[in-house]
Amino acid sequence: MKAMKELNYTPNPSARRLRGNLTTTIGVIVPRIVNPFFSSLVNSIEQAAYKKGYQVLICQSNEDKAKELAFLNLLKTKQVDGVIMTSIENDWDVIESYKEYGSILLCNDYVNQAVVPMIRLDQTKGAYLGAKHLIERGHQKIAYCTGGLFDEQGKGKDRNQGFQKALHEAGIKINPKWIFIDQHTIEDGKQVIKQILEMDDRPTAIFTGSDEVAGGIMIGAKERGLIIPDDLAIIGFDDQPIAEILDPKLTTIRQPVNQMGEKSVEVIIEMLDNPEIEIKNYELPIELIVRQST
Repeated sequence: MKAMKELNYTPNPSARRLRGNLTTTIGVIVPRIVNPFFSSLVNSIEQAAYKKGYQVLICQSNEDKAKELAFLNLLKTKQVDGVIMTSIENDWDVIESYKEYGSILLCNDYVNQAVVPMIRLDQTKGAYLGAKHLIERGHQKIAYCTGGLFDEQGKGKDRNQGFQKALHEAGIKINPKWIFIDQHTIEDGKQVIKQILEMDDRPTAIFTGSDEVAGGIMIGAKERGLIIPDDLAIIGFDDQPIAEILDPKLTTIRQPVNQMGEKSVEVIIEMLDNPEIEIKNYELPIELIVRQST
């Protein structure tokens, strides 16, 4: 210790990890760190991890399969001890092979097989609540934005099912022209409202997959003289800070981001301490927050 102090020496965590003497780094894979939902989730994870003596390595996949695998390879090279995945780009059978190199936890995204612990929300319920709210407000012509595809497989399928269930119960047919896929940003939202205003038969309400998209729709609608919610009712998803900043304030589906981050850290540390931990699903509450945009 005296020599270390005199030489101003700091132990190299990477070298110690390769010798199997250190478990202090958690990798977090997110699709887009600029999405406020994921930046808030990472912030919650980092703060909870720091309190437990762990550091966090942020990996942005940009929804790219090759990048996702490159980050999972950090488990192989012992640069991280465990990985929290907030989205999944590759097929699960590809990802599962990395379990032998370290702990993998799914947060926000999930797979049907109970193969790793999962922190998740009932996305079907969230979309159902949002669509049902619009129907209860008297809307029959409802548009829908999704960050994935509008089909029974792949990203976004749970929300798609919730949206369809609400409309089916009310006897409302889905208009394919009012379905907008692969929507993520404020700019995407502006393009959606532009397309809607070019239609002869327009929806009176729109349910979106994120507050960012909803914000873009609202901005574009107001620029073109529409009154929210009289001319167009809008619902977001996440309950990001933007939801209360927009005018009118945005009705949205609240996801408990801080709880998700804290629970993810708690569970993955348990996994690192005990690799034989029981595989469990942890479901957190999701709720409709009604404001002025509907």
